[in-house]
Amino acid sequence: MRRPFRFASVVRCLVLASSLAMLACQKTSSPPATGESSSRIVVTADTGGPVTIRTAVAEFEVLRSGNVQAYLLKNGIRFTLDDPSETGESTPNSLTVAGREIGRFNLDFDHVKVSAAHGKTGETGKRVEITGRSKAENGVAIEESLAFEAYDDFPGLLITSASYKNLANKPVSLSKVVANRRRLNASLIDPAVPPYQMWSFHGSSEKWGKDDVVEISDHFSRQNLMGGMRPSGEGGGIPVVAFWTDKVGEAIGHIETIPWVLSMPVDVGPSSRVNAAMVLQPDTTLQPQESYSTPRGFVAVYSGDFYEPLHLYSQVLQRQGWNLPKPSNADYQISWCGWGYEADVTPKQMLGTIPKLKELHIRWATLDDRWFDTYGDWDPRSDTFPGDSIKRMVDGFHQQGIFVQIWWLPIAVEDGFGGYDGHRYTVAKVAKEHPDWLILDKNGKPAKMIRGLAALCPAVPAVQEYYKKLTEKFIRDWGFDGSKLDNIYTVPECYNPAHHHKSPKDSIRAMAKIYKEIFETTRALKPESVTQSCPCGTPPNFAWLLYMDQAVTADPVGSIQVRRRIKMYKALLGPQAAVYGDHVELTKIVFKGDNEIDMGMDFASTVGTGGVVGTKFVWPDPGPHFKEVYLNPRKEAIWKKWTAIYNDKMLSSGTFLNLYTYGYDVPEGYDIRKDGKMYYAFFAPDPAVPWQGEIELRGLEKSGHYRVIDYEHEKDLGTVTGQDPTLTTKFMTHLLLEVSKQ
Repeated sequence: MRRPFRFASVVRCLVLASSLAMLACQKTSSPPATGESSSRIVVTADTGGPVTIRTAVAEFEVLRSGNVQAYLLKNGIRFTLDDPSETGESTPNSLTVAGREIGRFNLDFDHVKVSAAHGKTGETGKRVEITGRSKAENGVAIEESLAFEAYDDFPGLLITSASYKNLANKPVSLSKVVANRRRLNASLIDPAVPPYQMWSFHGSSEKWGKDDVVEISDHFSRQNLMGGMRPSGEGGGIPVVAFWTDKVGEAIGHIETIPWVLSMPVDVGPSSRVNAAMVLQPDTTLQPQESYSTPRGFVAVYSGDFYEPLHLYSQVLQRQGWNLPKPSNADYQISWCGWGYEADVTPKQMLGTIPKLKELHIRWATLDDRWFDTYGDWDPRSDTFPGDSIKRMVDGFHQQGIFVQIWWLPIAVEDGFGGYDGHRYTVAKVAKEHPDWLILDKNGKPAKMIRGLAALCPAVPAVQEYYKKLTEKFIRDWGFDGSKLDNIYTVPECYNPAHHHKSPKDSIRAMAKIYKEIFETTRALKPESVTQSCPCGTPPNFAWLLYMDQAVTADPVGSIQVRRRIKMYKALLGPQAAVYGDHVELTKIVFKGDNEIDMGMDFASTVGTGGVVGTKFVWPDPGPHFKEVYLNPRKEAIWKKWTAIYNDKMLSSGTFLNLYTYGYDVPEGYDIRKDGKMYYAFFAPDPAVPWQGEIELRGLEKSGHYRVIDYEHEKDLGTVTGQDPTLTTKFMTHLLLEVSKQ
């Protein structure tokens, strides 16, 4: 039985000049000033509204209500998910002033200002400004100023911002601001499906193991806190939420390069539409004539899945100064981690694996959690790593040609209260000697982060210097070749009066400075180092993405999360980013009570998608306690097979392409270009059921014939042509293909 693909094409620049004639009767924007680069973006405005901003691939209509209706232009057709309201009364922005919600502004469409937009985001573009006022009630009136920017370099993106001025002659409290409110309806694309039936990506760091790529259900609801810390310690995130069907997608978010604490809630309302917005809680007072401005937000339309808006988001941030580091050769090497031995690992156990690491051609080893005595001081435990045994262990690996990483959790510090995983907290020496470095809460007590630990404030220059010195100790003095920075999310707000912060959120905004010190110090000491940052179980905090050279799928709960997160990081960090697939054992997890048992052996989900292979096996036989991760002879044969495939193909350093749409192309597909060949990975919807049908090998040149090899089993599957790149096949769980031109 054949199951054909449902094709979702990738849109490139489409110039629809023929439809411009329809706009001739409308008021058009002025031509650019002499000497100014010409923009292809056309802005038209009707008296009383709406305003239309048309780019090469999209059209954004600013309606009378202020709502922006976004269309993707494809093959002469406009596609949209936007369904502002059935009554036309909803507004995209609102604010709560003096306890009253203001959601209606009388926007002045008769005096729309259109000008050239240019700056870091792009050299050519158009800017539209519209102002309006709320109805005065109880002596309170607010002026709203909306700005929209579109750039030729990013034709699917509209940048939005709003500011609000207090026109009253008295101060008013501003407690809540809602921006970029959206109401989405999949039935506009396919009348046969309910309005909520679409896939989505949520960039928030909410809960260990929670899916960030999900299909929307009829009662879906998610808060999506961005920037701030949750009570459990997670937080940070990528400030983007995205939605897509097989024909069109839409995303919103903000493009500020420093964290803003806000939420981007998504829910399905009574009408079955999907609601999304950006919500801020300024908790501030506006003096007369004083203004409050929202972060620069965006609306993006695209074809494809979550990869497209995340890649676009990254490109825009790079224009604004985001300098992504290039991976070193070391970042692509297979890594073994000592966490298989858990918290009480010893140098003998670590070094005992060396013969097997060499046999499997594994170049990296990681000393994981609990080698240390106290969070914050980071000195070796006297019971497991006495004297200089930690340095001698590193030397032992180096003598065998194996590099070593060290696990640690920056910013965290013990303050004598609480504990984690059987370890009771004492008071770290650094906290005793520098109590003024601590982040304090509103009550003047040490604020707590992940694992219930206190935190050193990253906005304090002396704290930044402290972490530089710690890095020098690990890398220069002890000889480690890199760091595994774990449990990294965000930090609490800081109310410590000794720090003289302008805002309690200064600690959150400065967090990246610590990781900058660690990364740059490590690279300076050892250019072929690895700095890995792990936001366990969640998407990362965009603030510190710049200061690592190996991402990680971060404690995935099964194979699907491995594949999705590799794709997410390739979108954010570039198609050749080094993304560690984490321990392969995590591709299958079962629980016996509270006991987690990691039984996975799915190397294909990492190899086929371009990830870096990792494992945490134990060897030689350590006894029954570690039997689930013991590399017994049966497993050893599997490990040898896949480490050989990985080292031979090294697809992790190839160019990740995004030619298949997650959720709509069946089977789930991935493709990588490397050394003149194309590599494909397909995964069955149900790994327990054989998949049979026709697959399309996208991305091949139209001319010529191509040889297709199942490279996992070294099996020749025949040829396809560029004109008809389809293959009829049957497979279990996955199919990995190498395609070369004959």
